[in-house]
Amino acid sequence: MIGTPEVGDDTQPESAGSRGRRRITALLVVALLAYLLDLGTKMLVVAKLEHQPPIEIIGDLLKFEAVRNPGAAFGFGEAFTIIFTCIAASVIVVIVRLARKLYSLPWAIALGLLLGGALGNLTDRIFRSPGVFRGAVVDFIAPAHFAVFNLADSAIVCGGILIVLLSFKGLDPDGTVHKD
Repeated sequence: MIGTPEVGDDTQPESAGSRGRRRITALLVVALLAYLLDLGTKMLVVAKLEHQPPIEIIGDLLKFEAVRNPGAAFGFGEAFTIIFTCIAASVIVVIVRLARKLYSLPWAIALGLLLGGALGNLTDRIFRSPGVFRGAVVDFIAPAHFAVFNLADSAIVCGGILIVLLSFKGLDPDGTVHKD
């Protein structure tokens, strides 16, 4: 094709700016997918599962059960909903600022998962009852002997695990690799 470099053609190298824009696009696509999946499942849970008996998925090992969680993980900190709202908003701001220096696809995916999850739970905190910035998060995935959680929580945990793995491998968000 005209204007498209062939394999091995170094006449049109990829600029750092275009590489950075592609990583930011990847971050935003991952964040949007995580956010929309979380939002869609929560809307479905509120419409179909709330005030209903739990649905057994794998016997007693895994159920879908609608729970409103005003606190953090494991129901901890119910009186601090506004603090969790501020933390989620801060995480979003940090990710947006970090995105300007993002040249690593794995970091884009990890940060996209964090951003999508934070936006999902922040949406609940802002728009769900009992009120603005005091809303309870909709949780519904209930494994046996564990806390009930949602897809936003899953995205946050997966993003966090990926960040830890990338850090152990020495890969920085700017794409550089260091060996300590």
